[in-house]
Amino acid sequence: MKRILLTGLAFLLLCSFAVNAAEFKNKKIAVAASGKTSKTSVSNKAAKCPYYLIFDSKGKMTAVIDNPYRDASRRAGSSAANFLAQRDVTIIIAKRFGLKMINTLKINGITHFEFEGRVDDAVKKVLK
Repeated sequence: MKRILLTGLAFLLLCSFAVNAAEFKNKKIAVAASGKTSKTSVSNKAAKCPYYLIFDSKGKMTAVIDNPYRDASRRAGSSAANFLAQRDVTIIIAKRFGLKMINTLKINGITHFEFEGRVDDAVKKVLK
């Protein structure tokens, strides 16, 4: 009986590692950036940054997106969060986030990280 129980427990543990590895493979990271290269600084405004730099789960930059809400006078946070969700982003990095953006990110299942420094360093830190 103990053997069956231990075998079942080991199986469940291995399955959870496999699921976590699969989830990590599908990560799509957006960094709120002040410029168009990975050497630029992370923007201090998540919703009103000039650009979103998109990275895959290996840290390779795959796209540069102009932020259509950078000059919005209202609802920039929730609009930007929904914009990123439509692009299948799973993680966003910025220096600061507003409360409305955080709430909309949570609703969309997007994880947010605050980081001050260069974009490439931010991505490396999140992927560790």
